[in-house]
Amino acid sequence: MFYHIDGTVAELQPHIAVIDCGGVGYLLNVSANTLSRLKPGARAKLYTYCHIREDAFDLYGFFSPAEKRSFELLLSVSGVGPKVALAILSGASPESLAIAIIGGDERVLTSAPGVGKKIAQRVILELKDKLAKESGFALTSAPGAGTAPFAALSGGKLSDAAAALAVLGYSSAESAAALKGIDPETESLENIIKLALKNMLKGS
Repeated sequence: MFYHIDGTVAELQPHIAVIDCGGVGYLLNVSANTLSRLKPGARAKLYTYCHIREDAFDLYGFFSPAEKRSFELLLSVSGVGPKVALAILSGASPESLAIAIIGGDERVLTSAPGVGKKIAQRVILELKDKLAKESGFALTSAPGAGTAPFAALSGGKLSDAAAALAVLGYSSAESAAALKGIDPETESLENIIKLALKNMLKGS
């Protein structure tokens, strides 16, 4: 329905941004990470997700396609609704969320308000299972061990970065192309993922 909204930031409130497009103000629910990147009066482009119920039509806005993709993945987990997904993304970037999932780090998820240990465990388990079913392999329980489909990528960091990108929904071919030329010796795992996501955005 809506892919993105591009306009002027008319108003900011906790977890809410109003974007003015041609005199129409669109209210979008946003994460703290997205909110921190917006300034009143400045131009902004937010990628959108529509959540439609019988009694509501809510718009969610994301500063990057990766954050939107992470939101949609979180919604695919049983028991996780838009508010919980937004809370998780308010405390974790798409990169750190993916790393937490492949590493089984519940603390990244439970640091979000309203997210307990059971929900955190369910997110990690279901998203690992989802990836295993779609790609035909199981993620390692901790970063550094490497994963079979990415064996051609040299270095544990590149392999872990590719696995994290797979969690975010990218194919092995997309990941391999985006990681090409990134030096794992000089970058942290999170920075490698960020650079790869930027490369994907340039190529889109």
